[in-house]
Amino acid sequence: MATKTKARTKAKAKVAAKAKARTESKPLHTERFPNESRAYRTARDRLLRAEIELRRHVEQVAAMRRKLPLGGVVAQDYEFDEGAADPADTMSVRRVKLSELFRPGKDTLVVYSFMYGPHMPKACPMCTCMLDSLDGNAAHAAQRINLAVEAKSPIGRIREFARGRGWRNLRLLSSASSSYNRDYRGESAEGKQLPALNVFVKRGDRIHHVYNTELMFAPRAKGQDARHVDSIWPLWNLLDLTPEGRGADWYPKLEYPA
Repeated sequence: MATKTKARTKAKAKVAAKAKARTESKPLHTERFPNESRAYRTARDRLLRAEIELRRHVEQVAAMRRKLPLGGVVAQDYEFDEGAADPADTMSVRRVKLSELFRPGKDTLVVYSFMYGPHMPKACPMCTCMLDSLDGNAAHAAQRINLAVEAKSPIGRIREFARGRGWRNLRLLSSASSSYNRDYRGESAEGKQLPALNVFVKRGDRIHHVYNTELMFAPRAKGQDARHVDSIWPLWNLLDLTPEGRGADWYPKLEYPA
């Protein structure tokens, strides 16, 4: 009896394997490009199936992220220094609380900790590259969320750097007078600046922390970067579409030869 059961199981497995092979050998669409070979189309369809599966998995992970329970209540209403809305205004400075970063009707706040401490001679090129892109999308993001970028340097120094980069849309803050950076992992215990992205939500009169890009702290494969903010960084996603890929011997710089 057991032998017959095993035989039936094997037969079913063979049928399923053949059906899968037939399905995977079928083209996924009818579009073709000039002079492409059969070998190219076969490999491209294999990759396309992997891309479809990746898309599905990305959405599954995003759904898990959306279902996270509320994190800890923010224990203090952190204060930041902020300049004027006009980037050319170098004099105006005001104090703004974390709770005041939430605009009416928008209860989610994303804060990126920019690696530009008061003792750093230059801003982090990697953070700068990412923020170059985010500045262009800030107005779009503002339709759904609150977005701010903070650094530990004095606000005047942050805004001077921003003017040099041509940033006009990012809400820039200085956390120089608060413990925000240390508390929410934008700074190590030794004072080293870290590139953290945090998400907060407002529920009633309380603000909760709900997300941090913790891939930065998690184990990683040998030679692999943390990639904790890759999903909002167009550069790396663009390079990943090319045969050369992102490589392992090049990183963004603050300046390039003309």
